[in-house]
Amino acid sequence: MTVDLEGPEPLYEQIAVILSARIADGTYPPRRRVPSEAAICDEFSVSRPTARSALQLLSQRGLIVTVRGKGSFVVERESPNAAEGDTSDD
Repeated sequence: MTVDLEGPEPLYEQIAVILSARIADGTYPPRRRVPSEAAICDEFSVSRPTARSALQLLSQRGLIVTVRGKGSFVVERESPNAAEGDTSDD
């Protein structure tokens, strides 16, 4: 996937879509680091503020969490069936 420099969507939104697709397909598994701002800059040939905005968008959508000094990590999602098996209220 590549970004469309001439398209109407902002670059950071395009990058966020690509990264979220990678999270969804398991390229970036839960509790593992996503690429750094610098790595995003290199891969997509964008500026650091653009890379930062893409990561902030993923954070706002609840897909990643950023830990100061460590990086950004994929949020671990609870499986949809996990709540069905809970019988602790009996």
